[in-house]
Amino acid sequence: MPSMLSTTDKKGPSRPAIYRSGFKCKGCNKSYSSKDIYLDLTVTAGSRDYTEVKPARTELFRSPLVSFLYERGWRQNFNRSGFPGPDEEFQMAQAYFKSAEGGLLVDVSCGSGLFSRKFAEAGTYSGVIALDFSENMLRQCYDFIKSDGTLLTTNLALVRADVSRLPFSSGSVDAVHAGAALHCWPSPSNAVAEITRILRSGGVFVGTTFLRYNSSTPWILRSLRERFLQNYNYLTEEEIKDLCTSCGLTNYSSKVQQSFIMFSAQKPQN
Repeated sequence: MPSMLSTTDKKGPSRPAIYRSGFKCKGCNKSYSSKDIYLDLTVTAGSRDYTEVKPARTELFRSPLVSFLYERGWRQNFNRSGFPGPDEEFQMAQAYFKSAEGGLLVDVSCGSGLFSRKFAEAGTYSGVIALDFSENMLRQCYDFIKSDGTLLTTNLALVRADVSRLPFSSGSVDAVHAGAALHCWPSPSNAVAEITRILRSGGVFVGTTFLRYNSSTPWILRSLRERFLQNYNYLTEEEIKDLCTSCGLTNYSSKVQQSFIMFSAQKPQN
């Protein structure tokens, strides 16, 4: 089963990393190899007749147009809400991931791979897995990788999977990143529980998202946002901390700027 896949079983001949991604299930001994741009490890991969309709916010990011525009204007608009910008956000995340250097990093809900590519290019980790549910986002990620020859030789794999059912063994990942993603997840609690499961003892989870409001937001605006921001799971900082704690994570830390929050939490040491 895909949920039994061990990230330590990543294998492949010495060719550009984008073509060599492979995983092996320790439970059933089945191998999964990349035959195309990415490895599809969703539950319904290969099904002929069965389909599922996901929430509108999930389907939006599967759109070819949105996937194409994400790094060509869409993501730049986040600055208006206080996001510092990809370069600074990357440096902030790297500081949180200091204890995970040399390990395996999974960039969940990676979109077009904006941060996956930065993590791989940094050379800080033994491997980076760019994971998203959107086929078109992963295709955009592949196109960006192809245009940068240096990335083709990095240990970077593209995987299609659901953040609420991550296809890795428990305790097999050193670091998990989720950039501007939590508010898009159908069930943040299921996703964070899965992230906690796959993290090794002492592993680190770092995420960014939009806050519904923060401590400096006037009360009149808070009520308006409660009413009009219901299509996404915009949380408060207190809710995010409670979510991480409820899922078994500790050492919560955060940085807030307007509606932007970067938070970090750690799986307890055994």
